[in-house]
Amino acid sequence: MSDRTPRWALAEDGDGHWHAAPVGPAPVGPTPGVRDPAEAVRAAPPGTRWIWRSTSAVYPRLLAAGVTVDRCYDIENAELLLLRHEGRFGEPRSAAAAWARLSGAPVPPDPPQRAAEPGAQDSLFEPRPTPVPLDALLAVYEDQAARHDRTAHPDRMRLLTASESAAFLVAAEMHRAGLPWRADVHRALLTELLGERYAGGGEPRRLAELADRVSEAFGRRVRPDLPADLIKAFAEAGIKLKSTRRWEIQELDHPAVEPLVEFKKLYRIYTAHGWSWLADWVHDGRFRPEFLPGGTFTGRWVTNGGGALQIPKVIRRAVVADPGWRLVVADADQMEPRVLAAISRDPAFMEVAGRPEDLYTSLSRQGFAGDRASAKLAVLGAVYGQTSGDGLKNLAALRRRFPRAVAYVDDAAKAGEEGRLVRTWLGRTCPPPAGDPEEGEAGIPQDREDGGRTPGHSSASTRARGRFTRNFVVQGSAADWALLLLAALRQSIAAAGMRAELVFFQHDEVIVHCPAEEAEAVAEAIRAAGDRAGRIAFGDTPVRFPFSTAIVECYADAK
Repeated sequence: MSDRTPRWALAEDGDGHWHAAPVGPAPVGPTPGVRDPAEAVRAAPPGTRWIWRSTSAVYPRLLAAGVTVDRCYDIENAELLLLRHEGRFGEPRSAAAAWARLSGAPVPPDPPQRAAEPGAQDSLFEPRPTPVPLDALLAVYEDQAARHDRTAHPDRMRLLTASESAAFLVAAEMHRAGLPWRADVHRALLTELLGERYAGGGEPRRLAELADRVSEAFGRRVRPDLPADLIKAFAEAGIKLKSTRRWEIQELDHPAVEPLVEFKKLYRIYTAHGWSWLADWVHDGRFRPEFLPGGTFTGRWVTNGGGALQIPKVIRRAVVADPGWRLVVADADQMEPRVLAAISRDPAFMEVAGRPEDLYTSLSRQGFAGDRASAKLAVLGAVYGQTSGDGLKNLAALRRRFPRAVAYVDDAAKAGEEGRLVRTWLGRTCPPPAGDPEEGEAGIPQDREDGGRTPGHSSASTRARGRFTRNFVVQGSAADWALLLLAALRQSIAAAGMRAELVFFQHDEVIVHCPAEEAEAVAEAIRAAGDRAGRIAFGDTPVRFPFSTAIVECYADAK
């Protein structure tokens, strides 16, 4: 951040008034209290970096009033990142909690996470929090600045905090803009796939027909949507099942399998993106999910309701640009292997990741006899911990050619198995084994708060944690890079005065909705933002971060 960037703080008092004040060596007093935070924000100079409690709580109100901001510092998200970096998982992260710790007062618990409100235009608004006065907010901010200085890599940690604060601005703006969605196309798709709905409710015709075929195959009435019913029916036919997952069922030799697999595929669409979902989540031609940056330990985003990150390809046919507009859909190519090259500083791997061709194809000529599939399996084995079969053989070949890259993830796995803290390149921290049991994530064994192993703790649990931390340093660093990508793209779109809007993001894919005449410029802006994010995050390396980009009218046409 430039020292010349004006900084202002914004806080709400206990009476519902908002106060703003410039932050600096000799700050002036706060502005008079106003009921509308947008009024307080308008009093600051352009380009101000805003320091506030929570972007999710403040920014939607500003957007509703037609006010956007360039930059912000999110106190509560910074507190979460810093607490985890300090190994203090599970401690309350609210601004009120941070102030209580700083002032020696009793620390209030964080409020429970609020469920999303389907179809609500203001779903980002939060319940009224414990007020934190402006002077207390600034004291927390100064304390956080000092704590950033004490981290393992202060510059990187500050960059992580700034970029994730920017991500919350992007998330609020994407919610406000919404993903263009044709409800009429969606309804036609549902009828095409599922058949007509019967009067009075119940499953649509196609599902009912498939359910009847499943029952006929078993010779009695079976509910294919009830796992216990299916397991019992198969057991009666002499087939023991551990689960009713599709991959397990489709290998069976039984006449119920074919209609059952089809039923499960369509039933998923019916329950996850059927007529009820459409009525709840799509309004005025837009789907507005609530995006939550850093919603997982690795830093990947999640959504609060709506299933936005799991839209089936067939349903993507309903995602259609406005007349005269286009969707620019960009996927980062082999993002995680490229990130591994950058963070491991393996010279040979960085050189391969900098070539203007498919990374796996390039790797296949480096010890894999031109076999792209084997090269890909080797990289995935390194990142995800493949320890048997061809994966182990391919990993050995990768280790010989790129020892520093493989050693980087090996060291992360070892640290995880030993219960040590493991961090991404910018400083996001994986929970230790003694972390809060309620903060667990798949693949992380949960141990006691006193740091001892839980009774019955197994070597399998230790290995599972090692596999998670092996992947964490790569996937988490890729998530860090994506934050910088979004911030750079948002900044370049605004600087160019485009009408384009960021409307969707998941892991390694971004969608921008823009007038047709801006589409090529947007595609170039995405490519430039990826390169810029790589330089800012990892420094001057040969590694490239290219995109596969499509300019389409319909999302389903992008892949």
